[in-house]
Amino acid sequence: MSKIYLDYAATTPCDPEVLKAMEPYFRERFGNASSIHTFGQEAKRALEDSRQSLALFLGAKPEEIVFTSGGTESNNHAIKGVAYALAKKGNHIITSAIEHHAVIEPCCFLEKNGFRITRVEVDKYGLVSPEDIKKAITDKTILISVMHANNEIGTIQPIAEIGKIAREKGICFHVDAVQTVGHIPVDVNALNVDLLSLSAHKFYGPKGVGALFIRKGARIEPLLHGGDQEKGRRASTYNTAGIVGLGKAIELCREKMAAEAEFQIRLRNRLIKEIPLRIPEVILNGHPEKRLPNNVNFSIKYIEGESILLSLDMLGIAVSTGSACTSSSLEPSHVLLAIGLPHEIAHGSVRITLGRWTKEEEIDFLLASLVKVVEKLRSMSPLYEKK
Repeated sequence: MSKIYLDYAATTPCDPEVLKAMEPYFRERFGNASSIHTFGQEAKRALEDSRQSLALFLGAKPEEIVFTSGGTESNNHAIKGVAYALAKKGNHIITSAIEHHAVIEPCCFLEKNGFRITRVEVDKYGLVSPEDIKKAITDKTILISVMHANNEIGTIQPIAEIGKIAREKGICFHVDAVQTVGHIPVDVNALNVDLLSLSAHKFYGPKGVGALFIRKGARIEPLLHGGDQEKGRRASTYNTAGIVGLGKAIELCREKMAAEAEFQIRLRNRLIKEIPLRIPEVILNGHPEKRLPNNVNFSIKYIEGESILLSLDMLGIAVSTGSACTSSSLEPSHVLLAIGLPHEIAHGSVRITLGRWTKEEEIDFLLASLVKVVEKLRSMSPLYEKK
């Protein structure tokens, strides 16, 4: 069997239709979208078409979409931008204990510069309680930032409820939706959000391009200063080809998302059911139902997730032990520790994420291979011998 890719949460391959849409903007239509001549205006029209497509998907107005280089920039812009804009009003930010590092690190940066950060704990499924968010609010709170769904364990958060609380209190609400846009419905009005981050490479678009939804009226400082692109909100020459790719990718998701989610949920549920039947002493991480259609995360006791990953890779199967952004770290996942797993079990986590081109027979091969890999690794594990 050819190589099997089951790490779609880390990144997705570009859809061929996306590549086809992008190609002219590297060659024939290469103009700078800020230029007023024909070449520039041709690029500008394509850019605005993509803005319209993304706005339609999100239920937003086109003028509320700011194109960025991806999820990390969007999260940094949202968090730092609000903090700087509202610093005279307050210095308190609320977030969760299981955010992506692209939210954690900007918060740590601000904490070193006089802001106060409250990190709300989660339950054993990785769910944030809206009531806990409400209790954390003070008269100095200027921002709440909670991810839509966790990148490691797939748990989908009660964003609409949290957003309602934020709105009632007059507090800006940011959501990292990098893992959800293109995979489940994301409507900025239904979710009650003021700022929302996304990245094209998570939904079959190119790397290096993303967007930040900024609700009209939200106070936010620019992160990048220079030209007047994006109405002065984000300086830098437009990545026109990338933005065209993002627009085409989101159009395809709008067409395919419902059917893809249905198929992926069936495969996901099969893995959730069959892995514990075939392998003893495993723990499902994340919520059993309120989770992304394509995400499965198990901790397999007595062996390390990295050993499982490398063994499967030798068989041509790509999975993950957690976030790709921290895969070189020897520390266990902060997400798994936050849901209450001890270090030794957290180290044994494996994340399997499905995508547009995942096939049923690939799941068959993964299941058979995983059983053999676990049996072999456990036979060499002193921890397993002592149990």
